[in-house]
Amino acid sequence: MNTRLPTILAAFLSVLCASAVNPVFAGPLNPPVGPVASTPGPEPRTPINAVNTPGDADSLFKITQRGSYYLTGNITGVAARHGVEIAASGVTLDLMGFELLGVAGSLGGVLATASSLTNITIRNGSVRAWGDAGVNLAGFGAINSAVIDVRASSNTGTGIVIGSYSTITGCTAYQNTGNGISAAFNCTITGCTVSDNTGTGIATGQGSTITACMASRNAARGISTGDGCTITGCTAQLNTADGIMAGNGNTITGCTASYNTANGISAFSGSTISNCTAAFNVLNGIRVSNGCVVLANACSFNGNGGDGAGIHATGADNRIESNNCITADRGIDVDAPGNIIIKNTCSGNTINWTIVANSVVGPILDRTAPASAAISGNSAPDSTGTTHPNANFTY
Repeated sequence: MNTRLPTILAAFLSVLCASAVNPVFAGPLNPPVGPVASTPGPEPRTPINAVNTPGDADSLFKITQRGSYYLTGNITGVAARHGVEIAASGVTLDLMGFELLGVAGSLGGVLATASSLTNITIRNGSVRAWGDAGVNLAGFGAINSAVIDVRASSNTGTGIVIGSYSTITGCTAYQNTGNGISAAFNCTITGCTVSDNTGTGIATGQGSTITACMASRNAARGISTGDGCTITGCTAQLNTADGIMAGNGNTITGCTASYNTANGISAFSGSTISNCTAAFNVLNGIRVSNGCVVLANACSFNGNGGDGAGIHATGADNRIESNNCITADRGIDVDAPGNIIIKNTCSGNTINWTIVANSVVGPILDRTAPASAAISGNSAPDSTGTTHPNANFTY
C-alpha cells in the first residue's frame, strides 16, 4: 500500500479549504488594449540652493521654473540683493519653518520679479528685517497667489503684499515700516494678526473679504478697505487713526473697535454696520455718511479724551436702528435731514440725542427715572411707558 497517499490527500484538502476561505482572483479574461498606466506620484520638490536655484546680480536665489521648492535651512541676506526671486508661474515655496533674515542695505525678502505671474504660494516660515517688503507677490502684476502661515516682521517696507484674486491665511505682520498687509482687489484675508506697523495694519482694494483678523497699535488705521468689501469678526484696537475705515458699499459685522485715536468704525455710502462693539475711541464709536444701515451695535465711552458720539451720521438716507449708545459726548448725532432713527437706547451721554430737523424719528421716551420695582419671579408689568413699536429710549 502506498503510505504517501493519505498525506497527499490531506495536503490537497487543506489547499482546497484555504482557497474557499481566501479565494485568489485572476486578472480579467479580456484585459483592456494598450500599455499598463502607472499611478502618478507627487511632484518632486526642489531644495533652494546655489545649484538648483542660483541667484543673479540682485538676488541670492532665483526660481525660474514652475514647481515645488523648499528651504533646507535659514537664509541670511546680503546688501543690495533680494532673498529669493520668483520669475515663473506655478511656484510653491515652502519655507519649512526656517527664517529669511535680511541685513542692512538688503532688498526684499521673497518677491515676484516677472510680468503677469500667477499661482504662486509662499508658506510656513519667517521673513524678517529686509530692506524692502518681506513678501511681495504683487510686483509686475502677479495675481491668484497665496501666502500661508508666514511671519513678516521688521521689514523696511510692507510685511506682506499680494496681487488681485489672492489669499493670505494665518499670517502675522509686526513692526514693518510700511503697512502690515497690503492686498489688491478681490482678495481674501483670514486669521491674520497685524500690529505695531508704521502704516495701516491691513489695507485692501475693492471686493475683498477680511475675516477673524486682529489689527492693533498700528501708526495709521487698523483696517482700511476699498469699495464693496466684507469685514467679519475682526478686532481693531489702539490704532493711531480709525480702527476700521471702509469704503462705499461695505458690510461690517461682528467686529470690535476700541481705544483707537480717531473713530472706532467709519464707513462711506451704502454700507451696513451690524452687531459690532465700538468703545473708548477718541472720536465717534461709529461714523457713517449716506445711505447706510447701522443696526444692533453697542457703542460706549466714545469721545474718550476727545469729542465724539456713540453713532454719528453726517449725511442722509441712513437707517439707525436698535443700537445702544452710552457715556459719550453725544449718544446719537445726526447732522443731515432725511434719516430714520428707531428702537435705539441712549444713556449717560452729555447729550443723549442731537438730531437735525426733518428726519423720521420714533418717539423718544425718557426713562431716566425708571418706574419699575424690583423684579424676582416669572413676570413683571411693562415699565416702558409706550406701546409704540419704533420707540427710542433714554434710560
